[in-house]
Parts: sequence; C-alpha cells; structure tokens
Amino acid sequence: MSKSTISTFQLFQAFPNEEAARLYLESRLWPDGVLCPNCKSGERITTRKRVGFYRCNACGSFDFTVRTGTIFERSKVPLHKWLYAMYLLVTARKGISSLQLAKEIGITQKSAWFVLHRLREACSTPEVIAKLKGIVELDECFIGGKEANKHEHKKLRAGRGPVGKTAVLGMRERDGRTLLCPVNERTMQAITARIHGNIELGTQLYTDDGIVFSDLDGLFFKHEAVNHSAGEYARGAASTNSIESVWAVLKRGVYGTFHHVSPKHLGRYTDEFAWRLNEGNVKNHTLERLDSFVGAISGKRLTYARLIA
Repeated sequence: MSKSTISTFQLFQAFPNEEAARLYLESRLWPDGVLCPNCKSGERITTRKRVGFYRCNACGSFDFTVRTGTIFERSKVPLHKWLYAMYLLVTARKGISSLQLAKEIGITQKSAWFVLHRLREACSTPEVIAKLKGIVELDECFIGGKEANKHEHKKLRAGRGPVGKTAVLGMRERDGRTLLCPVNERTMQAITARIHGNIELGTQLYTDDGIVFSDLDGLFFKHEAVNHSAGEYARGAASTNSIESVWAVLKRGVYGTFHHVSPKHLGRYTDEFAWRLNEGNVKNHTLERLDSFVGAISGKRLTYARLIA
C-alpha cells in the first residue's frame, strides 16, 4: 500500500466510535484548549454532565459542543460516520454518490445527500483569497444533459452544443491552484469580470480561441491563445491541457457518479472538485487531507431549508 494513504480498515482503527472522533475534532478545531464558538474565548469554560458538552459563562451561559458553528451542527449523524464520509470524499477522485454513501455509513439516501452537500459547503472558497498569478490557463466547459437525450417537452429546439447547459469557467495555475466558477450569464463582460476578480494583473494567460476570451488582449494581462478549431493544441508554452484535464475528471464525476447535477447546486459540486485538486491533492497523505478538511468546516453551516429553498 502507498505510504501516502491509509485504508478504510486503518481509518476505522483510528476512529472506532463517536468518542474517538470527537476527541480528534476537538484537537484539530481547538488545539489550544476549548474555545467558545460564540465569543471565541476560552477563559470561562466549564464542562457539563454530558460528555463533550461545554458552557461558556463569559457570554451568558452559552452551551455548545464541537459541532456548534460547523457543518455538523444539529446533525444526528454520529461524528465517526462524518469522518468516514470526509475520508470517502477526499479519496474518491470522481466523487461519491449519495446512494453509495448511504450504503457505506448506514443512513438514508436523503440524509446522505444532505451530508454530502454540507461537506461540499466546507469546500467552498472564502471570499478573501489570494489571486492566481504566474502562468494561468483558462477554459470553459458546459454541464448539462444533451438535447437529443431529453424528453420532447423539455427540448429547447435552439441548436446543439451548449444549448440548455450551464457554463463553468476554469482557471488553473501551472503547478498551482484551481478555481472553478459556474457562470449563469455567459457574456464577454461577465467572463472578463470573473477573470479580473480572481487573477492578478500582468499574469500570463493561455486560452483557446473561444470568443469569450478575445477581449483579454490589452494592458491588463499577457494573453496567448491556441487555435483548437484549426487542430492546434500546443504552441511552445501555450496550451490549455492542464485545465482540460480538470474537465475530464469533472465530467466523469458528473456523468458517471452523480448522473445529474442541477444548475442550482452546480457551484457546490465544482467547489468539491476544486478542493480535491488544491487542499486534497493526492500527493499529500490522506490524514493531512483529512486535517485540511476539518480545518475548513467552521463557520460554514448549511441548513436543509436553505439547501432546498
């Protein structure tokens, strides 16, 4: 077995029950001792009779657990099952379906679907993040069903290709981070705004000959395009092979694992795949990837009402 991963058997040995999982989560989220998730203070914390429950007397007798203020809040799924779901998400290259997760951890498919969306919420990119720089490849793909495969009453009859699909803009640093952004309004202005918002000025951009990238030449970026329509896929250092490899994995996950992804939830699915490429890189040890995931769960609560709204 690879030295960079652990088996499910080893995972179960490390976290055999909810108590072991609770202690691990507390050690990762509170490395310097118990902290109140409300006032962020650890000075006037007392334990309660129930194991794992704490009270903050500094902010008016506020009771909390390690679940409070995280994606686990108000969930009845045991913590060691949550950790196993995390393990499956960070190790499954093309994702895991809610039906498969339900069988793996012994909960209903509806609960598994909710668990996976909470985990994807933890994968979401914070609003304040360093912009991409260096050499960045740009491309877009389209997620959605083919017109020919739709029922007659659902066909748009407006052509083929991207008709009825949602565009996803991909930005990937060479040997660096990846950002995937669903784009509801596929216009040159909308695409350009996304690029300016996430890429440092002066960066070298490589794209294909798509019309939405034709406005990038100018003072803000160094831009070079490869002409895919003429059969050109690389010219010197210019290529989009790296970002296109992301589409290969994303589409295999959508078509082979999830089968259908609605535009409403597409952003969470793309966050999951981007996180696996960034923080969940397979070059890192499985436990390191699990630690990174745990570090991202605070402050990202997702309620069922908001999920289905």
